[in-house]
Amino acid sequence: MMLPQEIIRAKRDGHRLDADEIDRFVAGLTSGAVAESQAAAFAMAVYFRGMDVDECVSLTRAMTHSGVQLRWNLAGPVVDKHSTGGVGDTVSLMLAPMVAACGGYVPMISGRGLGHTGGTYDKFESVPGYRATPSLAEFQRVVGKVGCAVIGQTTDLAPADKRLYAIRDVTATVESIPLITASILSKKLAAGLDALVMDVKWGSGAFMASFPDARALAESIAGVAAGAGMPTTALITDMDQPLAGTAGNALEIAYAIEYLTGVKREPRMHEVVMALAAEMLVLGKLARTAASARTTLQTALDSGAAAERFQAMVRALGGPRDLVTKPWKHLERAPVVVDVHAPSAGIVTRIDTRRVGLAVVELGGGRTRPQDPVDHAVGLTQLAALGERVDASRPLATVHARTEAAAGRAAAALTAAYTVGRRARAEVPVVRDRITRR
Repeated sequence: MMLPQEIIRAKRDGHRLDADEIDRFVAGLTSGAVAESQAAAFAMAVYFRGMDVDECVSLTRAMTHSGVQLRWNLAGPVVDKHSTGGVGDTVSLMLAPMVAACGGYVPMISGRGLGHTGGTYDKFESVPGYRATPSLAEFQRVVGKVGCAVIGQTTDLAPADKRLYAIRDVTATVESIPLITASILSKKLAAGLDALVMDVKWGSGAFMASFPDARALAESIAGVAAGAGMPTTALITDMDQPLAGTAGNALEIAYAIEYLTGVKREPRMHEVVMALAAEMLVLGKLARTAASARTTLQTALDSGAAAERFQAMVRALGGPRDLVTKPWKHLERAPVVVDVHAPSAGIVTRIDTRRVGLAVVELGGGRTRPQDPVDHAVGLTQLAALGERVDASRPLATVHARTEAAAGRAAAALTAAYTVGRRARAEVPVVRDRITRR
């Protein structure tokens, strides 16, 4: 039997690991035989040395088989969407109930925030009473009854990934294509999906800062997923600026409710939500074309059906029955709210989006260690977009903080993250490319 340190040594030295070595290491992750320091060293070795397709498939399968694998018997297709993460990426909160209102079943197993990005799991934990980690039996019951359920990763599904995921977050090994691919797909394969749609981000707020790297990740995920028998389409979307004007857990729940009820739908966010949801309906054979899928989705929004599904899901998982109509009756507000203005008036020409995300983390809205608690009330609203004019009447953003000191630190970070000039740069399409494998 090869020791964990010998497997780490082999990968560190650039050798290809065979399926048996990977199986043994993942088994140790699951049982606890592999120490946290060894898991961190393995992640760093893979980060620097990479994995070929066969290694990545082996890692994905081993982590999938480390726990329970769900089976479904429902009246419609079981489809899901996953994002590689960004800032102000609230898509999942709206997309799941929208697709459910159109006849799909969405068992969305989400993660906590990674690095500078927000986690859907953390967002739903800001809802009082919401059971973000229900039993698998309850998870399946809610999906069957409501059409969707957004939960955190349980210890039953891909437990090896859950352990490695937390370690990657705090060891600077998040941005590894093999590790990202295996992490995402092990959970999705364990969830028993019929099809998957990926939102692969690129830009200053994405883990893949360059478009070629984002495309390589999209091709990796689509290829490995298809090889495992799960039809997958990946959209490559822009994260060179926050996707929404809001970032922070409870704040994003409120934002999603405004979107679903038609109070506010920002154009870039709306385009990404509709594009991804349309791909889900097409892959699930609920629509023949993306255009017809968009019509169906818009009807679900305008009729209130999508908002009703969101409320039904929240209620079914223990949350308030009136969250949609009275969100701030239940969501916690930060006590300190401060506008942050640019040093001089002008046009926003560049945003260091990663720094914006880190400002939320530093406010307490994310983690620097796996065991850290999250302050669900803090965050940012009114984030200025690229090409927007900022001046004395239009701030760069509004900070929601626990203390005046924390607000001051966030204000300094935001001022450093934004570049203000005289001319707006050319607009970039929010959906840049599409890759599909079936």
